[in-house]
Amino acid sequence: MVSCLSRPTHRVSLEDKLYPLLDSYNALPRWLQSVLGTAYRHLPQGWRYGARYGEFKKLATAGETWTGEGIHDYQLRQLRAVLHHAANHCPFYQRSFLRAGFRPENLHIPSDLKHCPLLEKQQLQEHLNDLVSAEIPASRRLYMTTGGSTGVPVGFYLQKGISRPKEQAFLDAMWRRAGYFDGARLAVIRGHVTSSRTEGRIAHSDATRDWLMLSSYHLTLERLPEYLETLEKFKPDFLHAYPSAALQLAEYLEKSGQTWRSPLRALLCGSERLTLPQKRLLERVFNCRTYRWYGHSERVVLAGEGAQSELFYFFPQYGFVEFGPPNEEGLREVIGTSFHNLVMPLIRYRTGDYVRLAEPESPASLEYPWPAAVDVAGREQEFLISATGRRISLTAFNMHDPVFDDLYAVQFYQDQPGVAELRYVAGPKFQDSRLDHIQERIRRKLGDDFRIAFREVKAVEKTPRGKHRWLVSQLPESNPEGLS
Repeated sequence: MVSCLSRPTHRVSLEDKLYPLLDSYNALPRWLQSVLGTAYRHLPQGWRYGARYGEFKKLATAGETWTGEGIHDYQLRQLRAVLHHAANHCPFYQRSFLRAGFRPENLHIPSDLKHCPLLEKQQLQEHLNDLVSAEIPASRRLYMTTGGSTGVPVGFYLQKGISRPKEQAFLDAMWRRAGYFDGARLAVIRGHVTSSRTEGRIAHSDATRDWLMLSSYHLTLERLPEYLETLEKFKPDFLHAYPSAALQLAEYLEKSGQTWRSPLRALLCGSERLTLPQKRLLERVFNCRTYRWYGHSERVVLAGEGAQSELFYFFPQYGFVEFGPPNEEGLREVIGTSFHNLVMPLIRYRTGDYVRLAEPESPASLEYPWPAAVDVAGREQEFLISATGRRISLTAFNMHDPVFDDLYAVQFYQDQPGVAELRYVAGPKFQDSRLDHIQERIRRKLGDDFRIAFREVKAVEKTPRGKHRWLVSQLPESNPEGLS
């Protein structure tokens, strides 16, 4: 069995070292980006992704052949390592475990974790520094943020040399179930900003990977033919897209009586919910498999469809997953404990995402002996509508920088195309002077055919299940036909 991969490492990938310079790289002239990016792309994988990438790649594939006993032993070792590290080096967990009377040495089987207290998103907002390990130096931390599927901004730390190589390795292994291979040409429609102008360019090349990056913000009826022409010229092996973007292309092709003419090996669709009828539509129009998976920026648990099955299988070697009690709809919340990231372990973290668990006739009917879900709920395809009719996915809008730090919640309200109100719940450290910077960052994503107003509120509107919402829209077209 592959080693537990919890030992310290001091070898950081080039990707982690260069990540703080990404904005500077994107500001360079295109010809210089092409020269530097091409040179970077031809470096060995171990240099680009780090020395641990190869180990995680082996771990990701080896787990598919593990027995139930092998899974149990690996998860028990990882849980003990994470819990003991948290108890010894993370002040938040020291206090939390003491209050709950929880002792890591009493974990004898993975299910004993149920005696450990849950971790809420608000606790990440309020106790970030105390959740960080005092043993690992600050130079090993990589700060990230996300609003996830809920509009609750959360900041957290990944571990340089560990978290990003691990994620890349598991994604590569998962996508290979759909035919992915090293060096594949991907066309990507996943929140990339190519221009903040309504009539700006829709695509540019990412020379670091030989991928085509297309805008998620210019998918209007008038410009969809331009997207199709650009895609056909690039001839990608895979289309990697938000489901909402892929569906807009597919529905345009069907309604205009056109056919997709550039053969694809597969569509890779994550980050938003994609129902089976929508998946069938994409497979019919693009004449290839549509592969779905579930993950999140915090990198706690990961699940993807099998090579043959359409169930979402949770990797037992990526993180430890639990499920909350069923609600009135039979959905269960995903609760995860991260492996390998010792900079900031997340233990029994309530993700706010809900799944409908599979109910196989017998464990033998599953492609892998892992926890499996039929559907992932709560990541709906929500859109802001611009003055010129552009549909902007709130998934694409998700920020991964500190722009929303110190805000407890953010939510868009829209009742008029091209105009939106950003409602926010301020934390005690938030300063109004930051609103100008927030507005600048939002305008860069939304474009020049939007007006934004700000309003501080004590609470934002929630769903009937009590979950935060990114968007409250009074527009009939905010969730267009076919995307419900």
